[in-house]
Amino acid sequence: MIPVLVFDIETIPDVAGLRALNGHPESMTDSEVAALAFDARRERTGSEFLQHHLHCVAAISCVFRDDEGFRVRSLGSLQDQEGKLVQDFFRIIDKYTPQLISWNGGGFDLPVLHYRAMVNGVCASRYWEMGDDDRDFKWNNYLNRFHTRHLDLMDMLALYTGRANAPLDELAKLCGFPGKLGVDGSQVWPLFQEGRLEEIRNYCETDVVNTYLVYCRYQLMRGALTRAAYDAEIDLVRSSLSALDGAHWKEYLAAWQPQARP
Repeated sequence: MIPVLVFDIETIPDVAGLRALNGHPESMTDSEVAALAFDARRERTGSEFLQHHLHCVAAISCVFRDDEGFRVRSLGSLQDQEGKLVQDFFRIIDKYTPQLISWNGGGFDLPVLHYRAMVNGVCASRYWEMGDDDRDFKWNNYLNRFHTRHLDLMDMLALYTGRANAPLDELAKLCGFPGKLGVDGSQVWPLFQEGRLEEIRNYCETDVVNTYLVYCRYQLMRGALTRAAYDAEIDLVRSSLSALDGAHWKEYLAAWQPQARP
């Protein structure tokens, strides 16, 4: 089977970048620098959500599914800097050329990763291949919206109509999956400031499993998985998570109550 890589990122304000762009004095704390950026953005747009290039990657979590099984983990360690996380992500693509799956990856995750790869001097030659060295990539690459090496599930299910976008948490729960477990993206910056990066990574991991489960349901819907194959895949995910340590997986499985098959 073609390896499948489902990914999700969590971000914080690029405080160092904001200092460089705005000339903030060193006496200002990171919280104060970010608060000024939030205030300025809210005044211009009505939302505190910063532009993509002003985000810094705090965590990248992945599900990797291939002939060897199902794995889920966050890239790098708690001590690794952003550049290492971003390089690790693109190194997986360089090595395996996987099918990429995301939820709003085209609208957020990948543009942020593009900018942060550039800022950190990361090489991602396979990802950026568009047919110059591999002719197959001329007709199917990671970058063209109408190609399939990257599938943004949110975008596809909404038929590329922003008005029809659904939140992953709600769709996962409607399909009988656990969804989010008490943490959402708006809490990442406060958690990071409190030194709770491990909680951010745990949250990101559960979100990427939600994405994979919704992807499995999508594959059932389009006939790429038979009912028996879908049921077997869901059972594999459940059993794989049961073998993992971590309180977040116990909480996730407890929220994933067995129910009638759809």
